[in-house]
Amino acid sequence: MPDLLLEFFSEEIPARMQARAADDLKKLITDKLVAAGLVYEGAKAFATPRRLALAVHGVPGRQPDLKEEKKGPRVGAPEQAVAGFLKSAGLSSIEQAQKQADKKGGEFYVAVIEKKGRPAIEVISEIVPEVVRAFPWPKSMRWGEESAKPGSLNWVRPLHSIVATFGPETEDPEIVNFEVGGIKSGHTTFGHRFLAPGAIDVRRQDDWMAKLEKAKVVVDAARRQDIILAEAKNLAFAQGLELVEDAGLLAEVAGLVEWPVVLMGSFEESFLAIPPEVIRTTIRNNQKCFVLRDPKTGKLVNKFILVSNIEATDGGKAIVAGNGRVIRARLSDAKFFYETDLKTKLEARLPKFDQIVFHEKLGTQAERIARITRLAIELAPLVKADPKKVERAAQLCKADLLTEMVGEFPELQGLMGRYYAKAQGEDASVATACEDHYKPKGPEDAVPADPVSVAVALADKIDTLVGFWAIDEKPTGSKDPYALRRAALGVIRLIADNQLRLKLSDIFAKARSGFGGANDLLAFFADRLKVQLRDQGARHDLVDAVFALDGQDDLLQVVRRVEALAKFLDTDDGKNLLAGVKRASNILRIEEKKDNKSYIGAPDKKLLQQTEEQALAQAINASGDAAGAAVAREDFAAAMSAMAKLRPVVDAFFEKVTVNVEDKALRENRLKLLNEIRQATRAVADFSRIEG
Repeated sequence: MPDLLLEFFSEEIPARMQARAADDLKKLITDKLVAAGLVYEGAKAFATPRRLALAVHGVPGRQPDLKEEKKGPRVGAPEQAVAGFLKSAGLSSIEQAQKQADKKGGEFYVAVIEKKGRPAIEVISEIVPEVVRAFPWPKSMRWGEESAKPGSLNWVRPLHSIVATFGPETEDPEIVNFEVGGIKSGHTTFGHRFLAPGAIDVRRQDDWMAKLEKAKVVVDAARRQDIILAEAKNLAFAQGLELVEDAGLLAEVAGLVEWPVVLMGSFEESFLAIPPEVIRTTIRNNQKCFVLRDPKTGKLVNKFILVSNIEATDGGKAIVAGNGRVIRARLSDAKFFYETDLKTKLEARLPKFDQIVFHEKLGTQAERIARITRLAIELAPLVKADPKKVERAAQLCKADLLTEMVGEFPELQGLMGRYYAKAQGEDASVATACEDHYKPKGPEDAVPADPVSVAVALADKIDTLVGFWAIDEKPTGSKDPYALRRAALGVIRLIADNQLRLKLSDIFAKARSGFGGANDLLAFFADRLKVQLRDQGARHDLVDAVFALDGQDDLLQVVRRVEALAKFLDTDDGKNLLAGVKRASNILRIEEKKDNKSYIGAPDKKLLQQTEEQALAQAINASGDAAGAAVAREDFAAAMSAMAKLRPVVDAFFEKVTVNVEDKALRENRLKLLNEIRQATRAVADFSRIEG
C-alpha cells in the first residue's frame, strides 16, 4: 500500500514548540485521513529546528465506494415533500427511488445513493492545505508580499518549501500537488544550514532520512537526544567525571540542533564556592549547557558540556571559548549576587514585605507571613515540632524572595533561603524548613519529613487555601491560577506520608480566624483525596461513602477506612451485604416518598413475628455494637468483620419476609427494621454512596 511523506521546511522553529507541533501534525492529518475513509497502518512525526515532517504508512490508494440509503416521504405524499426529497438525494425523478414497506402497512420512498471513492492522492491534496492554514501554532507570523493579502498563510516562521509525496514502495511516488501561501508542494528539501545547505530530492521516508543524514541533519528528535547523551557521557568518562543528567535540558538542546556535536569546556575553580544549584541553574538557563561532577565525591567540577550545531574546522575550540566567556560572566554575576545577599540577614529583609501586596483582598506579604506563623505555631504540637523553631522558620521562610539571587533566578526560591539561613547560623531544622515548606510541589516531589518543615509547609498551604476560599477565588473547570488543587494535594500528601492525625475542620477554623466567615473547603479536600487515591488505584465512590459520614475530616483515618472497605467489598460477604443494604435503602426510599414520612426509630420487638426478622434485629444490635467499638479503636478490619455477620440474616430476611403487608403497624415496623440495616452499616460507611 502507498506511503505518504510530508515535510515543511522553514526558518527556526522554537525548541519548546517542536514536540507539540509534531503531535499536532500527526493527529490533524491522520484524523482527516480516517474521516475520509483512508485508514492507514502507521504514522510517525518528526521535528527539527528547521523542519516539521510526517510519514504515514499503508494508506489505501483510493477511498472505498460508499452506498447510502436515504429515507424519503410516504408514497402518495404531497408533491412539495417529494420534490424536496429528490433534490436532497440528487435524483432527477421519483422513478429512480425505491419503495419500502413500513410497519403500518404503507410504503415510503428510499433513495440508494452510491458514492464512488476518489483516488487518495486527490483527497490528500485537499486535506494538507486545510491543516497547514489552520495549524495551531502558539505563535505564528506572516511574511513577504503574500502577507498583505487577505487569508495569507500564518506559520511559526517563514516557510520555504513543502515536500509531499505519495506512492507504493515498488514505484516512484507521485507529488501530491497543492499550493499554500504561494508555496507549491514538491519533492525537494534542503540539508543543514551551514554544513550542507544544498537542495535534495527525496522520495519517501527511508531515503528522506538517509539523504538528510548525509546532509548533516538527524531528523528524529529521540535519536538526537540519544547521540547527545551518549557523547556527553563518553566525554565525561574520558575525564574521569560524571554527567549531571537533565532530561528537560536534553530535550531542549536536541530541539536547538540538527547535527549535534558535543564539546567540553571549563571555568575557574573559584566559582565552585557558589552553591552547586546556582552554578547549574546559571549554566543551564543562560547557555543551555550541562554540568559535570566528580563521581567519587558527588561534587560539581569546573567543567561543562555544550552542544553545537556545527562541525567546526578548529575542532570546536572557538565555540568552547565563546561559551566559556559567557558562562564565566554569568557565574561572576551569580557570585556577586550570592556574596551581596550574605551581607544582609534574612530578618533584616522582612520590613520590606509591608510594602509588597500578596493579593489585594488578602493583604500584604507581611500580613500573610504573620498568619502562616500563627497557624504554624498552632500546628507545632500536633506534628511534634518545637514551637520556637517553627515560629522562627515561619518568620524567615519567605525572606529569600527579596534577595538578589532569587530575583535573578526565581526557581531558586526556598533553596537560597536554606543556604542563607544556614550561613547566618540558624538551626538546621529552621534552615531546612525555609526550602522544604514549598514542598511537595507535584506528585513526583519529595514530602518533607522534618516536623518543623511539616508544620510550616502545612501552614503555608492551608493559609493559601483558606484565604482564596474566603474571597471566593476557587478553581473552576481547568482554571486554577493560584494552584489551589496542587496546594490541597500537598496538604494531603504531608498528612498521609507523615501519618498525621489532624482534624482539618478545626485547623481550617483557626486559619479562617484571620478572614472571617465559613467555607466548603472540606468538600474540596474530599475531591482532591479522591484524585489522590484514584491515582493509587482506589475507588472514588468508596471515598464518597466514607466522607458522607458526619465528622470525617481526619484524612489519615479516611484513607484507612477506604482501604478496609475496599478489601471487604472484594469478598463475597461484602458484595452480598452491599446488595442487601442497597435493596433495603431502595425500598425505604420508595416507601418514604410514597408515604411522605421517614421510618426512623427502633422497631417494636413485639411486632417481630417471623424468625428471620427476629434474627435480623438481634444481628443488627450485635453487629452494630461490635462495629462501633471496632471503629472507636480504629480497627476498621474488625469493623468490617462485624458487618459481615449481617450478610446471612439480611439474605434470609429478604427471602422469607414480606415488607409491604396490609397490616399497617407490621409494615411500618418492618420498614423501621430496614432503616436499622442502613443505620448499622453507617458505622463504617454510607453504603448508599457505593456503586454496584
